[in-house]
Amino acid sequence: MPREVESLTSDWICTTADERAVADGCWFDLQAAERVRTFFRKFLRHSKGQWAGQPFDLLEWQWQEVVAPLFGWKRPDGTRRFRRGYIEVPKKNGKSTLFSGLSLYLLVGDNEPGAEIYSAAVDRDQASIVYGEAAHMVDESPDLSRRLKVVRSTKRIVYHRTRSFYKALSADVPAKEGLNAHAVLIDELHAQRTRDLWDTLRNAGASRRQPLQLAITTAGYDRHSICWEQHDYALKVLDGTIEDTSFFPFVAAANDEADWTDPNVWKTANPSFGITINADQFAEDCTEAQESPAKENSFRRYRLNQWTEQDVRWLSMDKWDACGTPLEDLRGRVCFAGLDLSSTTDVSALVLVFPDEDEGRFDVLPYFWVPEEGARKRERRDRVPYVQWIRDDHMEATSGEVVDYDVIRRRINELNEQFEIREIAIDRWNATQLATQLEGDGFEMIAFGQGYASMSAPTKKLEEVVLSCKLAHAGHPVLRWMAGNVSIETDAADNWKPSKKKSVERIDGIVALVMGLDRASTQDLCTSVYDKRGILSL
Repeated sequence: MPREVESLTSDWICTTADERAVADGCWFDLQAAERVRTFFRKFLRHSKGQWAGQPFDLLEWQWQEVVAPLFGWKRPDGTRRFRRGYIEVPKKNGKSTLFSGLSLYLLVGDNEPGAEIYSAAVDRDQASIVYGEAAHMVDESPDLSRRLKVVRSTKRIVYHRTRSFYKALSADVPAKEGLNAHAVLIDELHAQRTRDLWDTLRNAGASRRQPLQLAITTAGYDRHSICWEQHDYALKVLDGTIEDTSFFPFVAAANDEADWTDPNVWKTANPSFGITINADQFAEDCTEAQESPAKENSFRRYRLNQWTEQDVRWLSMDKWDACGTPLEDLRGRVCFAGLDLSSTTDVSALVLVFPDEDEGRFDVLPYFWVPEEGARKRERRDRVPYVQWIRDDHMEATSGEVVDYDVIRRRINELNEQFEIREIAIDRWNATQLATQLEGDGFEMIAFGQGYASMSAPTKKLEEVVLSCKLAHAGHPVLRWMAGNVSIETDAADNWKPSKKKSVERIDGIVALVMGLDRASTQDLCTSVYDKRGILSL
């Protein structure tokens, strides 16, 4: 490697992957990178907002962190070093516009005969965003409009000179096999509900000289998604845990532990802060987010690029943690139970709710069961510490691959020797046999519906006691995890219920808590179970 090339290359070494790439013979070609920047400045113009009609001068972060390394790094044979990439930045930092420009450069500036460039998204509307901006850029450029034909009816831009085209795709288009892609650019990867589109396009450029598959997105919430997989992979490449010299990672986000109300954190997470992002408006959005857990969730995810536990958060985890008061001795006290028995292969939950009328507080004791084999599998698959929870006695494993309901029955009877369990609320459509057995053991079983009629009042009650710090749960880690997972459903009458469908992880303990809280907050503690049955106690 010539001395001047070696010196220039050293200026662009930022990660251990870069060091490994140089050791493998890779080098940095500043001229190739500048060619892309010149293309943007000379041929592309903004079509929206305050910069409409002005040349597309790459912002400093777009040039320094994305475009220059992506197109400047070369393999020993002179082709691009990077073949896959993941770019994650908060909203309003100009990522889709950048993608539109890159699509056009790859179409006309990459010297690839018969190039097929695809931008892809979750649906037709999202797919139209990158394509639409690219089409506007062609219309606004005399040079490009002479060379390229925009076909809006099929969302294509054709470059006849090299028999190349750019086309927008969406996940709802059934057939995408047989593509011979030079480049695939996937917008808002977090919105992909399955990995089907990703896997279909993954090898679409196998026969190309220097194919590129690039995803750009804001943070998501589903940790079982293809987006989380790529996010996790990108972080590991950045910190050197994984050495992959062909993968390009760029993630701009606030640390999970950072104070999300701090203006310095806002600037760290948003590379276009003060340029495409108005600081005053950002501050107003932050103030509004502090008044609502749901808005806080959206603010942290979309504006600070922090991965959240669910799409729309219901409970504030700061408020939840404030309820982690250690519990006093509860032996002999009256309690009401909620029992949520999910499928036999997953988590089942019992939550005892102890009303304290003098303090107006509710003390909570949760119990969880999971099949032993299922716990190991889920820990490996979902990165949830089931095995550690079992070791720490926060959860009980029953032998085999399914939950043993006899174990749950025995445990409930043991608990009744320590506490006075007045009632057990249970889903009327589930576990009929266990409910009958427990009734035979002398427990008052309450069939509890899972619809709005039964769930709305106690769901709102749970939010009320959490916000007012009238709940005490002693910081139980499994219940906390489930509290962080909960999304709620609402209807037109503003009725609420926890949603197992919308929540991306287990919420069985919260469902059991809601049922138990309903019984605990509507009963007269001076009336015994015998009085309710019409049998006077002596």
